[in-house]
Amino acid sequence: MILRFSRALIAALFSVRLAAVLAAFFLLAANALQADDSASEKPRLTARPQGLNGDLALTTLDEKAAFALSQSAVGKQVGDFVLLDRQGRPVELSRYRGKPLLVTFIYTACFQVCPTITRNLQKAVDTTVSVMGADRFNVVSIGFNQPFDSPAALRDFARQYGIHLPNWEFLSPAPAIVGDLTTNFGFSYVATPAGFDHINQVTLVDATGRIVRQVYGEKFTAEELAEPLKLLITGSAIPPEAGTLQEIMERVRILCSIYDPLTGRYRTNYSLYFQFAGFLTFVGFMIYLSINFW
Repeated sequence: MILRFSRALIAALFSVRLAAVLAAFFLLAANALQADDSASEKPRLTARPQGLNGDLALTTLDEKAAFALSQSAVGKQVGDFVLLDRQGRPVELSRYRGKPLLVTFIYTACFQVCPTITRNLQKAVDTTVSVMGADRFNVVSIGFNQPFDSPAALRDFARQYGIHLPNWEFLSPAPAIVGDLTTNFGFSYVATPAGFDHINQVTLVDATGRIVRQVYGEKFTAEELAEPLKLLITGSAIPPEAGTLQEIMERVRILCSIYDPLTGRYRTNYSLYFQFAGFLTFVGFMIYLSINFW
């Protein structure tokens, strides 16, 4: 009996060691590919309005200082600011707690970068919603050019670019709080004769209202937003109104969804289900050994 137990234990330990080696190999390979992809195209950190002739760049924003301010916001709690939605109704940012939140800053008179960022963000959000559902996270775009980015102006902006998602709102702050609001999110901007020179970022906020990440650039893939969102969603506390088992199975489904760069969409990775089942089998086997041999 001791001999059988020893063989079974050795086999189990070997399987765990082999699985760990393979996991480490694939992780290193994935990181190497990701590094190559990121090195080939760096995200554009700031929006630089052009002169009327298209040749004169009117940039006045210090990129290093803007990046430093942006990163300093990570880890901070979002203040309980009150803004107006597209219908002119007051909205407290604290109402978005309980779910992950994506925050962008725009100005409606922008005809270059802001529309591009909004369109690319819309594509990424549409794909993310198809995987996780619109009830799993929220998106907020804030108009910082006050008093011109009024609720009516933001309503027209959203209509112009066809944004009708139920979890995406456009908010207008009072001019008096714009400075504190943008600093809280680490957003920098400077007025120029051609508009505004500003940092291009999407801020990720967790369910507790804490800023956890900044994503930079004009182009956002579903992978860049969905992967950190997956971690935020699956790592958050299960809401009391949700059934525990059903919610756990739904989170497993989300975790088993992987990004396909060829289609630009997410698909279910059934191999992860088998790995999860294998892990449960191994745990059950170890429990069996502990009950029958120990």
